[in-house]
Amino acid sequence: MSWADYAVIALAVFAAAGLQASIGFGMGMLAAPIIALVDPKLLPVSIIMLALLVTIMVTARERSELDLRGAGWALLGRIPGSICGAWLVAVLPGEGLSWLVAATVLAGVVLAFLGWQPAPRRLSLVTAGAASGIMGTATSIGGAPMALIWQRHQGARLRGTMSAFFMVGSAVSLAALAVAGAVTAQVLVLVAWMVPAVLAGYAVSRFVNRFLDARRLRLLALSVSGLGAVLLAGQSLLG
Repeated sequence: MSWADYAVIALAVFAAAGLQASIGFGMGMLAAPIIALVDPKLLPVSIIMLALLVTIMVTARERSELDLRGAGWALLGRIPGSICGAWLVAVLPGEGLSWLVAATVLAGVVLAFLGWQPAPRRLSLVTAGAASGIMGTATSIGGAPMALIWQRHQGARLRGTMSAFFMVGSAVSLAALAVAGAVTAQVLVLVAWMVPAVLAGYAVSRFVNRFLDARRLRLLALSVSGLGAVLLAGQSLLG
């Protein structure tokens, strides 16, 4: 990759880390389409690794607001979902993953804007966790199912609960992807270069949380994610 490619990805990771730290999700939805435009082979491992760093920091910051019971039920579904997602990474070509990323983002955006609000009961939590595991491991975009389930949570409770779930879930996904042979030297180099962008995004989120409410941040994340997915689908069609 060129230095320009690194700069574009760093900007996307910076913005995505800020959004993830502010609303509890959105890193994959915002950054994955941009990374896929540069090199689909970098997905999903690069985003999952960077998101793991963000979720560790946010979970520690919001630890007093966690919904541990809900996160536990969701994680029960995340583990088998992650195994299924790792299988998809092993069998799908790079172009197929690009289409999967675009479709996943657009589906999540549409459902969110339609206002579907499933109740966070045991069955729905396990089901959403499984869907998040499949989507998150295969495409690095696993936030949509959990955001739908926990959208009634507000502020620190939403950020903390989502982050605790994704912290454990991302670790499970990484283990499954490592077994599938998806953790490459190229990905590790990119992740190392992007750590400063993640830390900067997290730092900015602490100030952003004081001035922008969760509704506006969520709307911004969904809008930018939808645009990125459309651009990715357009590139795949032209290619």
